[in-house]
Amino acid sequence: MLLPCSAHLFHLYYCAAGDCMCVSMHLLRYSAMTEELTTCELTCPSSPEKTLDVVKSKPMDLEQPIFSVLSGGVKQQPAEGDTAGTPAATTPDTESGIFSGECDLCVEHESELDWFCGTEQRLICSHCAIVGPCHGHSVTPVATRVTAVRNHLVDVCEKLQLQALRIERFIEQTLTAKEQKLQVGASRAREHILAQVSAAREALEEEEQRLLEEVQKEEERVEQCLLTQRAHWSKALANLTQTRSGLVHTLTHTSEAQLVTSVQEIAERVEAADGVGEPCDTEQLNMNSACSDSKLLRSLWATAVLLGPNAYGSFYLKFDERTVSPLLSLSDDFYTLTFSNKKHRQPLPYDPARFDCWPNALGSLSMSSGTHSWVVDVGESGAFKVGVCYTSLERKGSGNEARLGYNSQSWVLSHYDGDYSFCHAGRKEPLQVARRPQRIGLLLDWPSGTLLFYEPDSSAVLHSFTHYFNAPLLPAFAVTDRSITILH
Repeated sequence: MLLPCSAHLFHLYYCAAGDCMCVSMHLLRYSAMTEELTTCELTCPSSPEKTLDVVKSKPMDLEQPIFSVLSGGVKQQPAEGDTAGTPAATTPDTESGIFSGECDLCVEHESELDWFCGTEQRLICSHCAIVGPCHGHSVTPVATRVTAVRNHLVDVCEKLQLQALRIERFIEQTLTAKEQKLQVGASRAREHILAQVSAAREALEEEEQRLLEEVQKEEERVEQCLLTQRAHWSKALANLTQTRSGLVHTLTHTSEAQLVTSVQEIAERVEAADGVGEPCDTEQLNMNSACSDSKLLRSLWATAVLLGPNAYGSFYLKFDERTVSPLLSLSDDFYTLTFSNKKHRQPLPYDPARFDCWPNALGSLSMSSGTHSWVVDVGESGAFKVGVCYTSLERKGSGNEARLGYNSQSWVLSHYDGDYSFCHAGRKEPLQVARRPQRIGLLLDWPSGTLLFYEPDSSAVLHSFTHYFNAPLLPAFAVTDRSITILH
């Protein structure tokens, strides 16, 4: 049977063992600040019925609790008519402070509910703990329980106070400092943005002024050429018209004798007319488009497109399965192209759109207007080509007509054995690449005829050129080492 003892209070415990009675004194140790409550565990070897018989055999009142607090003895029954000792006049417990009025009594034993059953979480009397329904439960004196609860509440209040102090300190110090730091940081960020925008605006304004002046000069030059040509050929036309009119007049109004004698004069007029020559169109009469070319504007335009939401191109751009060469294998999602060695090559059905000799493949997106961009992961591939070609590019045979970059219908960036170059119509233009890119992006602006190759990680332009395309284009690819992948 488990019976905890009150702190600094002695209690009597009656144990029936044969015909002898043992009196044990126990001291409950507890710590108010740590809420640690120690209870004593006493086991009664006899049955509850035997214990009850032993208790009844003793000269004591069963109505009297066997545990006494502070009195050290048995509570005396008040004399009949004596109201001083009735339960209604219960003395308040100065330690626990829980008895401030009439004390509740146990319904079963009519004893004070001065114990607390931890197992059932309710108030009980001492008889309930010894022979009642709470026999064997973990019980504690109410005063001790109240003290423990109070100590717990004190600890909780202290913790809440400390937490409140930490919150106040966080609000007053940390958040205030953060607000001040935020203001300083935001002010610096605004100044930084304004400075960068101001520098960019100044550079753009200067570039704008320079380009406008270049365009104006080119316009004036062409206009002057046109005026000169117009004046020259207008004069020549007038001379020819006058010469022709004179010859016609001679032919129709001159007698035969005079006509024969005027042969020399007629020959001089014809020679003068032949000296006028034939008019021809020249490049001097055309405006040079390079006057509006600007690396700064092109870089800013490309950066704006490449850093936008569609930098990785359309989700619908994949490798066109019909065009994939038998030398290559295509992934199930149509995004990865891998060079296959001879023993792993699979025979493919004949298709007029398929490349049969060169390791080429085309994209599924036809481009004939607007702006388009896509990114290819080239990884560690040591030999590949990425670019564009006309839809009419030859697909069959081992000639240059079907070889990317070796005909007039394809424009590609080529990497082979560590060297990078731009290839078109069989001509190679070496490219200086600072570092080996893992990804290569392509940007096509159809209206301006601009094709740009760049590195997405740094937005560095690898190469760009301008050509006014006259037919729809397709993304073009080739690989002879490892694999390449279209990214999204």
